[in-house]
Amino acid sequence: MKRLAVICCCLLAACSDSADPYVSVPDSASRQRDTAPLPSAMRVNKLSPVDLSPLDVAYFPVDYPVHKMDSSYIAAPKARVIYSRPHKGGRSIFGGLIKFGEPWRLGANEATELELFSSARVQGQTVPKGRYILYCIPGPNEWVIVFNRNVYSWGLKLDPKQDAFRFTVPVQGKQEPLEHFTMVFHQTGDGADLVMGWDDVRAQLSFDFKS
Repeated sequence: MKRLAVICCCLLAACSDSADPYVSVPDSASRQRDTAPLPSAMRVNKLSPVDLSPLDVAYFPVDYPVHKMDSSYIAAPKARVIYSRPHKGGRSIFGGLIKFGEPWRLGANEATELELFSSARVQGQTVPKGRYILYCIPGPNEWVIVFNRNVYSWGLKLDPKQDAFRFTVPVQGKQEPLEHFTMVFHQTGDGADLVMGWDDVRAQLSFDFKS
């Protein structure tokens, strides 16, 4: 009788698993480098693991593709940033997860990428049009933002020989906390500020697109 009960329990468990084949422990945990811990079991996409750090795009002019479709803009966009958005998940971010003085990819997963569709003055330096990856060396009072030429890469493998530009910008602390790391362009007189924020910290790079 006991043996029969054990067999029945095993069959029930097998039926339960087969009833919903999309419930399992994710096999992509090794890719979640900058995210909060994954749940022990969650619904996953069998075609490709769902990433907890979603890919996002910031354009300048802001929402350029949307305006392009309704003919609000005719000219080409000025800049685009492609990045993944890690989330706080109850962790201590700057000085904790993100160590001061150590390079950080400014996001998660693939290297954060900036595309300039025309040359620009960034923090007073002339930067030619093209594609660059961005990374950051954070400190408690200032960040060093680096433009690097090692595009189409994952994570951050430092190669100083490919560094193109460096900018030191002040940090604004004690801001309203953000759960997700965010990059967005805010328009200014002749350009835009690329605002970068996570938790209660903000920093920004100034772009001037005046020809």
